[in-house]
Amino acid sequence: MRAILILTLAVLFSAPATAQQRANQLFGAHAYGSLQSPEPIGSYSKGCASGLVRLPETGPTWQAMRLSRNRNWGDPSLMEFVQDLSREATRHGWAGLYIGDISQPRGGPMTSGHRSHQIGLDVDIWMLPPKRLDLSVGERESLSSISVRTNDQLRVNSNWTRSHYNIMRAAASDPRVDRIFVAAAVKLEMCKTARSADTRWLQKIRPAGGHNYHFHVRMKCPRGARNCEAQTPTVGELSNGGNGCDDTLQWWVTDYLNPPPRDPNAPPPEPRRHPRDYTMADLPRACQAVLASQ
Repeated sequence: MRAILILTLAVLFSAPATAQQRANQLFGAHAYGSLQSPEPIGSYSKGCASGLVRLPETGPTWQAMRLSRNRNWGDPSLMEFVQDLSREATRHGWAGLYIGDISQPRGGPMTSGHRSHQIGLDVDIWMLPPKRLDLSVGERESLSSISVRTNDQLRVNSNWTRSHYNIMRAAASDPRVDRIFVAAAVKLEMCKTARSADTRWLQKIRPAGGHNYHFHVRMKCPRGARNCEAQTPTVGELSNGGNGCDDTLQWWVTDYLNPPPRDPNAPPPEPRRHPRDYTMADLPRACQAVLASQ
């Protein structure tokens, strides 16, 4: 731990920003959260977090998966939500929840994978209904989740159940939750089968590519977290009564899957940097103190 701290300080304070080591290498080197008050810093895709706590590997109604990644760290408000939702899952026929990636111990850009999950407020929850909650460490590395959509991405498949719907509805109805990312086919199916006259909670269910094996819950910035950047546009600004089930959803099964030809006269799109390329100069200044903390 002392060696990591010395290396971090040396990189931060002796090298110019352009020559700094990549931020994901610095954050990925930490095995534990910082000894600071819990605080999300920056945005979900460009930030870090102090005082993150680790989700216990196994609880009465959950198990953390892929422990070798050490990504079961999050803000205390998220940990409380995960445990609440896992208990809710038992009301709908599941033994609990299998929990995927949350954040690294101090947040920040990850060494692989996600653009987001940087401030301890994102969590991936597997679509696979747990049959048992006593998986060994090895089983948690080898077991795979299940996809709930067809290969053409247009419909849910036979893995999709009413329990999936009920668990996601419970998550979306929670005032602590900002939005939930799912495969477009899932959003379409939920809009089609919603039974309640009040479907405003569906506004939080957002189509996103690559979310057929898990659903991704994003929490709101906790009250008083002044350095946490809220999402824009905020939940509630969608049309059709705020549930997001209008014609714009069809874009996901038209232009997204079969994009129109690009205008040859249009300027080329600006390259989008991946967070894995960020240096500390790209992150909020407060992230330096997070790295330097014991």
